[in-house]
Amino acid sequence: MSASSDQPGSSPDRVTPVESTPIRVLIAADTFAPDVNGAARFAERLAAGLVARGHVVQIMAPAPTRKHGTWTEVHEGESMTVHRLHSWRWRPHDWLRFALPWIVRRHSRSILDTFQPDVVHFQSHIVVGRGVSIEAQKRGIRIVGTNHFMPENMLQFSLVPKGFQDHLVRALWKDAGHTFKRAEAVTTPTRRAAEFLEKYTGLAGVQAISCGIDADNYSPSFAPRTENRILFVGRVTGEKQIDVLVQAVALLAADLDARVEIVGGGDQRRHLEQLVESLGMSERFTFTGYVTDEELRAAYSRATLFAMPSIAELQSIATMEAMASGLPVVAANAMALPHLVHDGQNGYLFEPGSAQDLADKITQVLTATPADLEALKRESLKLIEAHDIKRTLNTFERLYRGEPILEATSTGSPAVGRATPTDQHVAPARD
Repeated sequence: MSASSDQPGSSPDRVTPVESTPIRVLIAADTFAPDVNGAARFAERLAAGLVARGHVVQIMAPAPTRKHGTWTEVHEGESMTVHRLHSWRWRPHDWLRFALPWIVRRHSRSILDTFQPDVVHFQSHIVVGRGVSIEAQKRGIRIVGTNHFMPENMLQFSLVPKGFQDHLVRALWKDAGHTFKRAEAVTTPTRRAAEFLEKYTGLAGVQAISCGIDADNYSPSFAPRTENRILFVGRVTGEKQIDVLVQAVALLAADLDARVEIVGGGDQRRHLEQLVESLGMSERFTFTGYVTDEELRAAYSRATLFAMPSIAELQSIATMEAMASGLPVVAANAMALPHLVHDGQNGYLFEPGSAQDLADKITQVLTATPADLEALKRESLKLIEAHDIKRTLNTFERLYRGEPILEATSTGSPAVGRATPTDQHVAPARD
């Protein structure tokens, strides 16, 4: 399934490159492949998509191991230069590594002076984004910043006592504002996430641009279901609230014989396995850990529905992949998920944290008639068209060149005629 260029509100230049002149782009990220998370996957897809269009892209990110240096890597089938910074393991987290600020600044100076990019696109403000944006601003290089970060998600991996966490969150948002104000354009995946960023940083004019996916990589199936299989894909961490899904499955009617597949790894896996065992459901749950792209697509294809209980999604690439696979989605009515899941159309929203409401909504899908189930699946396919990676690439090409873009609506569909200027710094919000 691919997005059509003749759907309402679209034009041909949204699904083809906007200009042939190559752009030199430095993508700076605190997390990049082989890391598995939404920010890393977006940066990888963006870089590969730009290279495929003839642009010159280099990556700057912490090394995923102790080995660091500059070399050529292949991502999504495209070759690019990657600068892997000397990194250290963040001990409270099961895999996260970080580069020290002075190392980032030193390498930023060297890379910017050697590569001489037209634009620097940083993916978070935490360490790499802060350092490279300072050096890029000194050199008059255009800066674009994208936020995938919520400070609240970081707290579970910190050693900060709960009594001080609110103060830390405020400080982190203030720090984010300082870094993003260096950028000529600031983006985040959804309108809700943009409003959230504006509220807590004082920024104005944050633009909602979908992370985008290549829907052609996924294979929807309309074959009659032979079993009730629930799928979750993502990091197995606290903010995903997978324990709510486990509790909800325990509330399902026995005759539904629902099976659950949890794809992904994280620090909560052992805890969840123990919870499943304590509820006597070990035979109904499969924890696969990390899988290959081919195995992931197979998991989407054999599922009946996709469940996303997380309360902290700025977009949720996994949910988008599920929709591109033609799956109904049951998701928490929180953050950006309502932009993807339209209640009663391509799935259902449930009260965040409510295992009973989640169980009720899962039951609605699993007991739907074949015709109703097909309608949910087709609506997922229809809604995901607005998130075609070609549109995302076109939009960032315009941002990189300082051209106006068409701002997205809260559903992710382009809003025709609402041009948003991007040739000036983002200013603090005014009362």
